[in-house]
Amino acid sequence: MSSRLFAITFDAHQPERLARFWSGVMGLERGGDPDEGVALPSGNVAGYRLGFRPSDKRKTAQNRLHFDLTSSSLEDQQETVARALALGAQHADVGQGPDASHVVLADPEGNEFCVIEPGNKFLAGCGFAGALACDGSQTVGYFWSEALGWPLVWDQDEETAIQSPDGGTKITWGGPPHMPDPGKDLHFDLAPDGDQQAEVERLVSLGAKRLDSDHGGDGAVLLADPDGHEFRVLTRR
Repeated sequence: MSSRLFAITFDAHQPERLARFWSGVMGLERGGDPDEGVALPSGNVAGYRLGFRPSDKRKTAQNRLHFDLTSSSLEDQQETVARALALGAQHADVGQGPDASHVVLADPEGNEFCVIEPGNKFLAGCGFAGALACDGSQTVGYFWSEALGWPLVWDQDEETAIQSPDGGTKITWGGPPHMPDPGKDLHFDLAPDGDQQAEVERLVSLGAKRLDSDHGGDGAVLLADPDGHEFRVLTRR
């Protein structure tokens, strides 16, 4: 049994509005089955979607997951920042300091993201959405490598990263110290390759914890990874 990363999903007060923002920033067209909610194909060889699920959660701290967007030149970086600001983003201070070469922004619902300077070798060839940078332990990096079947491409000083065998977006975990739960964040939606319940049991055996059933009416099962970050196992599709 295994799962594929079906979507990286935002908690959203206004899903349609937030989807329009990310569509504009990343040049994505709306797609997918309307029964699955608001979704954008990522355009990334890693194969996931961007999802936007309605939520009334309040954001109380910096997100534990955020995108790092890549740039091919300083002009390209500036163009991405300008485009995002025109669509409703704002500059954000997460302690990066005035000499940082990357630019930190927040989308219209306060979700932070970074526009990385050109020449970043770690993200070379990963596409525009170069990385999903996560707060988390080495253990949770190992968990997600096993859960998704994505090999580790970095494992040093308690920092880990995985990447699809096909390439594309890297998912990274920064090690300690760990940030508090922000309440409103991004989450993983997994699609099992076979029986949903058998896949849930496999993930639990790897270290996940089963939570209450999801209340979205779509049959998803809500779990938490070893660091306590919630994710969903969808019905087979």
